[in-house]
Amino acid sequence: MDGTTGLLITGLVALTVTVAAVLILGRALISARERRFNAVQEELSKARAQAERIRSEAETAAEQKIRTAQGDLAEQRAELERRQARLDEREQRLDAELHRLSEAGQRVDERGARLDEREHRLGRLEEERRSILEAAAALTAEEAKAELVEAVEAQAKREAALIVRDIEKDARKSGEARARRIITLAIQRLATEQTTESVVSVVHLPGDDMKGRIIGREGRNIRTFETVTGVNLIIDDTPEAVLLSCFDPVRREVGRLTLEKLVLDGRIHPHRIEEVYEASRTEVTQLCVRAGEDALVDVGLTDMHPELVTLLGQLRYRTSYGQNVLKHLIECAHLAGMMAAELGLDPGQLRRCALLHDIGKALTHEVEGSHALIGAEIARRYGESEDVVHAIEAHHNEVEVRTVEAVLVQAADAISGGRPGARRESLEAYVERLQRMEEIARANEGVEKVFAMQAGREIRIMVKPEAVDDVQAQVIARDVAKRVEEELTYPGQIRVTVVRESRASETAR
Repeated sequence: MDGTTGLLITGLVALTVTVAAVLILGRALISARERRFNAVQEELSKARAQAERIRSEAETAAEQKIRTAQGDLAEQRAELERRQARLDEREQRLDAELHRLSEAGQRVDERGARLDEREHRLGRLEEERRSILEAAAALTAEEAKAELVEAVEAQAKREAALIVRDIEKDARKSGEARARRIITLAIQRLATEQTTESVVSVVHLPGDDMKGRIIGREGRNIRTFETVTGVNLIIDDTPEAVLLSCFDPVRREVGRLTLEKLVLDGRIHPHRIEEVYEASRTEVTQLCVRAGEDALVDVGLTDMHPELVTLLGQLRYRTSYGQNVLKHLIECAHLAGMMAAELGLDPGQLRRCALLHDIGKALTHEVEGSHALIGAEIARRYGESEDVVHAIEAHHNEVEVRTVEAVLVQAADAISGGRPGARRESLEAYVERLQRMEEIARANEGVEKVFAMQAGREIRIMVKPEAVDDVQAQVIARDVAKRVEEELTYPGQIRVTVVRESRASETAR
């Protein structure tokens, strides 16, 4: 029992100690909370004081702004009152001005009404006058106007034709005979052979079995040939012949020589084709140089850049409307030289201009543009004189003609290309052109017969002498020539001749 009591007392003591410790700890926590509460109260008091100060300052600033705004508002109100007074005064003036304008508008309306009435009366008088005139003349106003315009046009044409005829007569007195003699002599002294234009060459074979060898196994030979030469090889049913087609005549000539050598040799395979092609190209280049040198010798020229000589030789394989270009240049050079000699100019310079005037055609496959401008640039690049360059670039009137040499080159070009037989055109186009020429001539009043003569180089018109006088005949010739220029395409020139023939006959009894 004593042990139990001891334990009980010990537990009570421990509990008492624990309770005391808890009480002490609680008091410490309460003290800490009181201190924090006091600190918060102190901070709250400071915040309230600061808020009170800020509110007081804000109220003071607001009162100051209100007083300032009231002052500005009073000034603005005074300014608005002044502006309103000025606007009222201006409105009064505008009302007075509007009243005056209204009165003036009424006066204008009254005057306009009077003018309308007067115009109406004048219109009635004009209608009555026109009716009286139409009744007296038995023509309407439109008919009279058309007749007047027609009469004035006919009179103007007649006077213009008289003036033109007088001017032409004065010019022809001194120049026509000499020009005719110069050109006639130049044409009569020259004649060259012509070739036919073509883009296809024919190569003859010793036998049809050669076609198979040309084609090769699975077509390798023909593919290699076309790839190397750039020429289309056409093998059809034509016996013992194949066709070569290419727009470039020099390339086609190289292909022709290559194929002929391969056929003659008999060994046809890709490597052999390449070897023969290189040899043929060298040979054609030499032939071009030789042809250019021969052309220079033919026209009597020696000093020319080698590149120009080569380009001239390439024109040996070029044709235009069936006319060989190199022979055309040689012919033009001779014509220009003859005319230059007759006119007292330098024949060598004219032959040089004429020989080079189509040099640009050698590069038209490679360079875009007109052959005249291309040729002029080439000649300038290789040191030709400005007179030669100008004659080249102006021979198709793409550049304004400024020198006598350029005019003579144009004349030589027209003579060489325009003479009968020099160039080829289809029969249908030729016949259609002649028929159209005759139709244009027949469309004129007073024409009796029309003939297209000299292979389409001349239109001869027979008119009725009782319906057409000499001046009207000149007008008809000019009108027909103008319509032919506008509606037809033709090489060279076309002469229009109007024949007015009067015959008087009596019978003796």
